[in-house]
Amino acid sequence: MARKRRKLSNPLALAVMTTLWQKPMHPYEIAQTLRSQGKDASTKTNYGSLYTVVQNLERHGFVEVTGVERQGNRPERTVYGLTDAGREEMAEWLSDLLAIPAKEYPIFETALSLMAALPPDEVVRLLEMRLSSLEVQVASGRGALEKLYETLPRLFLVEVEYQLHMVEAQAEWVRGFLDEIQKGSLPGTEEWRHYHETGE
Repeated sequence: MARKRRKLSNPLALAVMTTLWQKPMHPYEIAQTLRSQGKDASTKTNYGSLYTVVQNLERHGFVEVTGVERQGNRPERTVYGLTDAGREEMAEWLSDLLAIPAKEYPIFETALSLMAALPPDEVVRLLEMRLSSLEVQVASGRGALEKLYETLPRLFLVEVEYQLHMVEAQAEWVRGFLDEIQKGSLPGTEEWRHYHETGE
């Protein structure tokens, strides 16, 4: 099952639509809401391009101007709300992302595919550094999550749980892979080491 090709593909556009689904807002309020709800930790958020994203959503008919706000001497702020088309697009897009697995390209996966260009002992040293960093992330992430559970329903923390689980899974995999290289049980390790020692 393939994902539908969308007019907009920037995940920030989806985050903006789900934020406007809560209520109409001006772009600055959208940015504040994304930050206060922790969505900037799960969606690459460039606040400088937020206005462009809102304009693109408006151009495609997914949001519309619902009013203008003015507070004191501040400049007027244009308030945007979701259109019916925007609600439909948001629901379909979100449904696709939840239901259909997609091939992603994490940079660590790229590095693993190319690691044979470095000597095995150097790869071990580098992966040990990575594992140490991952273990710190897991410990601090677990503590932060426990703190968040005290004030927020779990529904609003599932992406944080998922991120932590992915870090834990990566740490477990790196630990096992390191063990294989160090014990020499990884097939091809001898040839890998021989090549870096002799160039043959």
